Amino acid sequence: MTSSDQESTPVALVTGSGRRLGRQIAYALAQSGFNVAIHYNKSERGAREAVKRIKNLGRDVIAMKADVSNRQQVYSMIKRVVNHFKKIDLLVNNAAIFIDSPLEKITDNIWDKTLNINLKGVFLCSQIASKFMVQRKSGKIINIASLGGLRAWSKHLPYSVSKAGVIMLTKCLAKSLAPYVLVNAIAPGTIIIPNEEGHSLRHDDPQKFPLRRYGTPSDITDAVLYLATTSTYITGQTIIVDGGRSI
Repeated sequence: MTSSDQESTPVALVTGSGRRLGRQIAYALAQSGFNVAIHYNKSERGAREAVKRIKNLGRDVIAMKADVSNRQQVYSMIKRVVNHFKKIDLLVNNAAIFIDSPLEKITDNIWDKTLNINLKGVFLCSQIASKFMVQRKSGKIINIASLGGLRAWSKHLPYSVSKAGVIMLTKCLAKSLAPYVLVNAIAPGTIIIPNEEGHSLRHDDPQKFPLRRYGTPSDITDAVLYLATTSTYITGQTIIVDGGRSI
């Protein structure tokens, strides 16, 4: 790839892209023309698979391990992205944990771990990556929130609180980084990813949803691609992709 090709090709960093939805988002961005930085913490095998697949698409790709709740590790990760690709155009904050945690079972460790990864991680990645975007007067941040940030999921209390925080953080970042960086969130409902569903996880009956089906990865990646490649006049918003479940 020539230097001019590298400059014209958009670059995306997707956190938590070694598995599940994050990996699907990374694939979709690569297919649409992005060079991609894969982030993982524990899903090294999945990250390697993602790198291989994205390379086969002809895109430039790197993979990095980092704890998104650790400022120094986040800085090192984003600095590596900028050093390798010379820029960062898009940050997708997807990394999150989902722990079964009704009120009576919540420990300090569960609370702290969930808020640190799901909310503090989004803040740190956004704060550090946006500095490089503002320098170039261009960039986009897409936060993967959740229907749980809009509805009270009492069996996953810290998760709901963390995702509600992500939705408000999205608004605050959008104001803080305007007019150069657009910041939006996507709030998925239940998304079924083939071959990656835990057997112990139970979902609500989709017949109770207006569209009477669970979501698919493409339902989310289509929204990501719209915000990443087409939208130029939307910021501070949360797009709900849930088959009408929230109405």
